Amino acid sequence: MIKKTTLAQAVTLAAATIGWAHTAYAQDTAAANTGAIQRVEITGSSIKRAQAETASPVTVVSREDLQKSGKATVAEYLQTLSVDGAGSLPTGFGNGFAAGSTAVSLRGLGATSTLVLLNGRRMAPFARADDGQKTFTDLSTVPMEAVERIEILKDGASSTYGADAIAGVVNVILRKDFTGTVVKVEGGQSRYRDNEQAKGAVTWGMGHLDSDGYNVLVNAEAYRSNEILNKDRADRAWIGHGDLRPWGYPLATQFANGDVRGGTAGNTPTGAVRNPATGEYVYLPGCAQFTTSPQPVPANGCVWHSDQFRAMQPQIDGVNLYTRATKNLSADWQLYGELGYSKRDTHFTMTPPSATGTFFYPPNNLLNWSSGAGTTMALAATHPQNPFGATARVRYSFFDVGPQVRYANNEFKRAVVGLKGSYAGWDIDTGITHSQSALDLRYTNMINMKVLFAALGDPKSPYFPFYLGTQASKNTPAQYAAIVRDATSHSTTRLNTFDIKASREVIELPGGMLGVAVGAEHRDEKVSNPTLSGTETGDINASYTAAFGDTKVSALFVEVAAPVLKGLELNAAARYDHYEGFKSTTPKLGFKWTPLRNFALRGTYSEGFRAPGPAETGTRSASVGTATARDPVRCPGGTPAPGASSNDCSLSVTAVKLGNPNLKPEESKGYTLGMVWDPIDGLSVAVDAWKIKRENEINPMPYNESAALPTALRLDNNLKDAAGNVIPNSGSLLITQSPYRNSSYTEVKGVDLDVKDRLKLGDWGRLTMGLNWTHLTSWLRAESATVKYQFAGTHGNCDTSNCAGTPKDKIALSATWDRGDWSVTALANYRADMKNVAFAGDLCASKFADGTPAPNKDCRLASFTTVDLSARYNVSRNLQVYGSIANLFDKVAPLDPLTYGGMSYNPMDASGAIGRYFKAGVRYQF
Repeated sequence: MIKKTTLAQAVTLAAATIGWAHTAYAQDTAAANTGAIQRVEITGSSIKRAQAETASPVTVVSREDLQKSGKATVAEYLQTLSVDGAGSLPTGFGNGFAAGSTAVSLRGLGATSTLVLLNGRRMAPFARADDGQKTFTDLSTVPMEAVERIEILKDGASSTYGADAIAGVVNVILRKDFTGTVVKVEGGQSRYRDNEQAKGAVTWGMGHLDSDGYNVLVNAEAYRSNEILNKDRADRAWIGHGDLRPWGYPLATQFANGDVRGGTAGNTPTGAVRNPATGEYVYLPGCAQFTTSPQPVPANGCVWHSDQFRAMQPQIDGVNLYTRATKNLSADWQLYGELGYSKRDTHFTMTPPSATGTFFYPPNNLLNWSSGAGTTMALAATHPQNPFGATARVRYSFFDVGPQVRYANNEFKRAVVGLKGSYAGWDIDTGITHSQSALDLRYTNMINMKVLFAALGDPKSPYFPFYLGTQASKNTPAQYAAIVRDATSHSTTRLNTFDIKASREVIELPGGMLGVAVGAEHRDEKVSNPTLSGTETGDINASYTAAFGDTKVSALFVEVAAPVLKGLELNAAARYDHYEGFKSTTPKLGFKWTPLRNFALRGTYSEGFRAPGPAETGTRSASVGTATARDPVRCPGGTPAPGASSNDCSLSVTAVKLGNPNLKPEESKGYTLGMVWDPIDGLSVAVDAWKIKRENEINPMPYNESAALPTALRLDNNLKDAAGNVIPNSGSLLITQSPYRNSSYTEVKGVDLDVKDRLKLGDWGRLTMGLNWTHLTSWLRAESATVKYQFAGTHGNCDTSNCAGTPKDKIALSATWDRGDWSVTALANYRADMKNVAFAGDLCASKFADGTPAPNKDCRLASFTTVDLSARYNVSRNLQVYGSIANLFDKVAPLDPLTYGGMSYNPMDASGAIGRYFKAGVRYQF
């Protein structure tokens, strides 16, 4: 763990972001080269200005930064930034709703509150909402080799861009004017000689806008990343292990299966049959030939763990194509067009399917194959493997079928036609954008539960008897063909947009020219996300998840930048949005005061909103999600009740979420206050305090609360009181309801520190150092006036994607040494420790087998720091070779027993699970 004193020293020696002085330095250089200071447009403002630094804090990531990082994708890089938080979607989250996609979550407010733009315009969202609720933009569709820079606006921008910009904006700006040909080829491999990655890219351009009057740019890239299985890291401490007994944990953890818990058998590869007279399960023989897990002593079923099958990182194959053409129509006007295409195919290996479970299908049906009336999976009295001669319940895991594999093939298309120029002193830009996303899902080895029910329990079925475990070889191909099937779906999203904006300088004020911008936009959005085939009728072992809807939005906005005094600029903006069913006006105010040439104060106030999405409001929309929570009935006070198990204290709770057409829009207020300072030449410092309060939040009921609902569906393995009386409705939790509702509010606040320092080393070249630090002081969610959850510094919110937690500190340190043809970069990323609790003040979420807090006596998940190293060498004017080592010191990610986003490690620490990774490449420019 990095001590606070060490961090303080790092701040003293380094300092903060791409700040005010850094911008001024770049502007001076540009002015020297062109003879005039050019006016540019910065993300968050529609007014072109000579100074890039505005009242809002903006982080700029250059193409050089991306190349030096050694990261394979834009998403991988952005997820290392300190501003990214809980709700971010990493590549390895293959068991999530939106598997196959990637996204960022600024301020931890979720991907749905982070607006992602491509060249300043929206893109069609990924065709499946995360958690069945949150619509977001898939960053994997962005062609990394075509990126010019990325601008990250770290405060709200609904007044400029509309909904989705509550937490901020990520604007990916692609190259627009390039001549020549560049070819890049690179490959990589982990120290375990797996997870091979390969990438090839070609960028070609011709025509100079100034001399030829046109430019055409084409970029094409293809890439592959090979799958890693969790068992491929069997010798990397606890990484990828489902069995945590060697580290002091109990048998019953979230990735253990096949044992008896609370009197109920888990699904097992041998098959387990319940004695109808005693209620006790008898396991069929042959356990040793199926499982690699050590069996407990005394015996407890047939134990196996998910890492025997499940993947750690998915198989990925993809291509990105991007082209842009620009034509000067006159000295004042330009016609431009963009075409983009992305195809990304992924697959992720899961575990074998099971013979039981509880599944939802509309309008409000639950099929309980574990203990439901008329749907309890059982062996008929005459089944050859039934030892009791009477109908008996059965538990089974289909090792004979093999693991399920989830294929997610996403195709994204985008076209833009635009016109920009000047007229009567106005800078005008207008365009029409069409984008669409199509997602094809295919889940293999799904089970037709109704056919299986008959094949096990109905002697009249043509598929009876279906054999289990060691006798599964007796089953015929016809039986498997009837029982095992693929489930598929084809989802689409579409976004058509027309936009126009104009800006100009109007009158001269004491501090400079008054800038004004006006604009209008119309959007037509449509989502069609049908459920997997077979789930709409309850036929297969999965629940219904679907979202449908279309929205039309018209908007007007205005912005003013007023340098009212020398060194003092005031900003104001407002946007009016008209949706079908409601309307909203969102303002923003800001100031920048520069009392000294090298020092400025800045601040903003903004209001925002987010309209309910189709997954949240559609009457045909529904989803079923899972999250880790404590069962308050079977684990009161954090201790298993008599007859319960430790698994009841940290189990995956399944809940049904239905669309609610009565939802109101979320509303937000955001504040920033900071300073930018250039104390000495080459050193720039920026400090910004920020706060966002989001009200009328659209959330499902928290899973810890929904687990306590009396309507929750439970098994019939009810507990008994001290007198031996059955406690009604106290069986193992199967499924509950977590309806969407407008909660009270979430309030998030913290401080950003950004430092950049440039040192000239004479004959030894140049050293550039940077520090990027986000400190989170509070992440508070209020469900009501009396029920509030503080997540800062804890492992919560586990209702958010992958249960990664909310560390109070995230830090990125960088140092680049340039000398002659050499460039060497070191990057260090730090995540602070977290209390292993669901929210502040709660009981420790995990315990060792002896009942003490886990993963240590302080109930804390350790901090994690990695260092990446990259180098480039210019062999000649045209040829460059480069390489990188991720996780240089091969640090092992801390053991995390709570998250479901990674197997025994936190998904934020994925590089510590994969291990040291080597990459090398060559770049040639013709």
